[in-house]
Amino acid sequence: MPTLPDFTTFAFTHAGRERTIYRKGEGPPVLIMHEVPGISAEVVRFARRVVDAGFTVFMPRLFGPVGVKTTPVNRVAELLRICISREFQVLAENRSSPIADWLRALARHIHDEMDGRGIGVVGMCVTGNFALTLTLDPWVLAPVMGHPSLPLPITRAKAAAVHVTPETFANARRRTTEEGLKVLGVRFHGDMLFCRAARFETLRRELGDGFEGIELPAASAKPQFEPPHSVLTIGLIDREGEPTHEAVERVLRFLSERLH
Repeated sequence: MPTLPDFTTFAFTHAGRERTIYRKGEGPPVLIMHEVPGISAEVVRFARRVVDAGFTVFMPRLFGPVGVKTTPVNRVAELLRICISREFQVLAENRSSPIADWLRALARHIHDEMDGRGIGVVGMCVTGNFALTLTLDPWVLAPVMGHPSLPLPITRAKAAAVHVTPETFANARRRTTEEGLKVLGVRFHGDMLFCRAARFETLRRELGDGFEGIELPAASAKPQFEPPHSVLTIGLIDREGEPTHEAVERVLRFLSERLH
């Protein structure tokens, strides 16, 4: 498995499950939860952008390879593994996956490790929804939902669902009113495979002004091997003036606004 020589690593264990955490940077902490197929080369590129913007990145390896380029083969193969995993419940509508409890424990560890600083969280694809679940804890101040893909939209109801508990929505609404919490989401128009427009409509209805949704034209995505989906990674055209570049810049500003 390729390594990331510019990152340090440490092991974190919760409820008997140990995983490797990649760390890099200085400044306020940001927990990055990678997408399928793993901590890909494209996810690492995004993580380094966050570091360069003045943050400390913590990136747990949840599944899959590290540092490899995303391909149709490795993406489909890893998604199939996740679908049969006990830690992910990919069709659940009104609850989150068991792995969210592990991620909440890691977020608390980061909060304590960083002397009680508030943290940002960025989820992508199958981890996108967990950014909202993590707001159950008060130290999560800057949640970013990158093209949240669960539950898999095999029915109209699942396409509109958000894979969080009713408690999560109630707590997020309370925090938006009492604490000024904001939630940022990004997706492509035309993403019919994983993150459809109905999911963002649900987030707007449930969170009101507490949700900022960025929806980019399908044509703004970098040509890839699937309909447009991953705004921050494989769909990114990293050039000034490109909508995907501006979306990444907005994510970085959002993290700065909430954490600095």
